[in-house]
Amino acid sequence: MSFNSFGHMFRVTTFGESHGPAIGCVVDGCPPRIALTEADIQPYLDRRRPGQSRFTTQRQEPDMVRILSGVFIDAASGRQVTTGTPIALVIDNVDQRSKDYADIKDKYRPGHADYTYDVKYGLRDYRGGGRQSARETAMRVAAGAIARKIVPGLNVRGALIQMGPHRIDRARWDWAEVGRNPFFCPDAERAAFFADYLDGVRKAGSAVGAVIEIVADGVPPGLGAPIYGKLDGDLAAALMGINAVKGVEIGAGFNAAALSGEENADEMRMGNDGKPAFLSNNAGGILGGISTGQPVVVRFAVKPTSSILTPRRTVDRYGNDSEISTKGRHDPCVGIRAVPIGEAMMACVIADHFLRQRGQVGEAPAWPFAKPAP
Repeated sequence: MSFNSFGHMFRVTTFGESHGPAIGCVVDGCPPRIALTEADIQPYLDRRRPGQSRFTTQRQEPDMVRILSGVFIDAASGRQVTTGTPIALVIDNVDQRSKDYADIKDKYRPGHADYTYDVKYGLRDYRGGGRQSARETAMRVAAGAIARKIVPGLNVRGALIQMGPHRIDRARWDWAEVGRNPFFCPDAERAAFFADYLDGVRKAGSAVGAVIEIVADGVPPGLGAPIYGKLDGDLAAALMGINAVKGVEIGAGFNAAALSGEENADEMRMGNDGKPAFLSNNAGGILGGISTGQPVVVRFAVKPTSSILTPRRTVDRYGNDSEISTKGRHDPCVGIRAVPIGEAMMACVIADHFLRQRGQVGEAPAWPFAKPAP
């Protein structure tokens, strides 16, 4: 059984370990004749890669991607384009420090998957977490770069909206600010606060969690299917599949439970463009598992990493009580680099559903429908 792939029509399979020679993925189902080079993928990887500020792990990985298959030079345009066959991508690991983990190879880090991997497989790669490491997510970001090219007009953006117990002021939301600070934070004032706050966390050898919001604009209506093919269901599964994610909500999410029926209902009126205009978006752009044409809005919670300097009680793989303190290079807030990963997973799911819709329905039905004659 394989559990290293996700998606149906747009399918991604990743491989590799944190301290292995390389990580990679195979993207299958990408339509042909889409312009694609390494330069289209690299900017997204650069946003995720480690070592860019003092607030992330200092592991120095350039994360330079190579395309091994699935592209060819189109004679008519002279551009490198996809061929419709599997696209293989690979990134070399160049800055592993496996010795950092030698002291804890037989101990289980509380809050990590060390024990569960060992009890499932009977062995585990303790070097940086092996397959369970967030290093694998670089390949999801690479796949997401391809996915963004499939849906016309799609724009996927993410932002960090909470660090520890501290939330942004949504009245100060500025998408342009996201690229100007190391936290992907849309609130400049809060970003300045986060710098001092996280410095204190880092110096104390501890860690904090975060909440990330992902917004996809340009999602056509009609994506998704009832019951077992819901767009929001697949988004929730994709985002829960990111390391350290412990909660996902769509639109108003858990706050919807506190709203009345009148408040929660997204009322509709006809817009000047001949399409329905929603007066609110508590549904997060998805109703009955199917996209409405509004922005798709998803948030997910990332727990603090358990790789901390503070000694914690644990057991070892031989059944002895022990104590552990994790040294090495770790993110004091793994939620920061989860922003481009969340964007990528959103893009992959929407691209998958776009291709499913095209395969099942083809051209969308003309709306509004003609009223039957009496």
